[in-house]
Amino acid sequence: MVEQALSDMKILDLSWYIAGPYCAKYFADFGADVLKIEKPGGGDPARGMGPFYKDDPHPEKSGTFLLLNTNKKGITLNLKSSTGKKIFKELVKDADMVVESFRPHVMPSLGLSYQELEKINPKLVMVSISNFGQTGPYREYLSSELVLNGMGHAMYGCGLADREPAKLGGTILEFQSGTVAAQIAMVAFYAARYQGVSQHVDVSIMETELGSVDRRHPMLVISQYWGEKTSRGELTAGMGFPFGTFPCKDGFFGLAGGMAWFGRTCNAIGVPELAGDPYWDGPSQFNMERRDEFYARYWYPWVTEHTKRECFVACQDAGVLCAPLNTVEDLFWEPHFEKRDYWIEVDHPYTGKLKYPGHLIKSEETPWLMRRRAPLLGEHNAEIYSELGYSKQDMVRLRELDVI
Repeated sequence: MVEQALSDMKILDLSWYIAGPYCAKYFADFGADVLKIEKPGGGDPARGMGPFYKDDPHPEKSGTFLLLNTNKKGITLNLKSSTGKKIFKELVKDADMVVESFRPHVMPSLGLSYQELEKINPKLVMVSISNFGQTGPYREYLSSELVLNGMGHAMYGCGLADREPAKLGGTILEFQSGTVAAQIAMVAFYAARYQGVSQHVDVSIMETELGSVDRRHPMLVISQYWGEKTSRGELTAGMGFPFGTFPCKDGFFGLAGGMAWFGRTCNAIGVPELAGDPYWDGPSQFNMERRDEFYARYWYPWVTEHTKRECFVACQDAGVLCAPLNTVEDLFWEPHFEKRDYWIEVDHPYTGKLKYPGHLIKSEETPWLMRRRAPLLGEHNAEIYSELGYSKQDMVRLRELDVI
């Protein structure tokens, strides 16, 4: 097997749900030896998150869990038990990093605070990912994507002007905070390795949202310079036409054309004579009646007669910003991604072979590799505990005591 960039790195992953596991996955995908530690019985609560393979709720069939925990080994360990704490401290001795995503009081209450773990391993990096950070009046507060979108300002600019603000779909900010945490953790890891400096990395999911370039930076600057609040409403009205999302022959097609690219758009749809015509071009681009007329006479007849891929190719070839609005199924058959070998097939005992998102970065020298599927709950108990000197009889006893 090709040597990977982080193949000499060891990480203990105590995190659950999305942000922490996604952080640890970055390291695992580039070769780090990541050991996922789950509570006995239920394991990571992400095992209960859909979508489930063939819509069958099962702890080994959660698409969320399987995606976030590839390339990791997995054990079960009860950190509330004295023996569990002892075992965890043994593991910390040889670890480079611990990733955890509990509420701030949890690790100290278990006697496993950064200060205690640093005594065991003076070069340890501990990454703590929490809703609002390790300090401050909100440190123990609960959070969700709705909370993050609302408190972090994102919702204020989403939705229609005459309706209540709308939340962004999915769990975007959880994944974003995992990415940010991995970036910061890598810096801390190199400082620990080459400068001998142990660090506790405090990652606030809310603050990663506040620092996002997705509207936050621009709108914060606008607020400081002009005192304006973010507005909701039709974002394309001042862009000219055609601009927006449109129905086509087999779905939807998005185009950021408008006044700047009007001539190119006209070339793409076969009416080059309209470019430069003052009835359509120039100041007329901001006349909504002319826009509606252009859509009815030229634009909609063209898009509805073409597939989203035909629209995409024609407009991109003409130099216009655009894209097909792909379904998930469409993505699997995108020729570009197939040519780049993006999708990886992973075989799992509970789902069989499925396609997973693949490489984040293509590099021959330090490759991204899919080395192993996500672990079954406690799958590597025998391997890891035997390395620590526990016999089969010891493990039976540990199970009886609910330690593993």
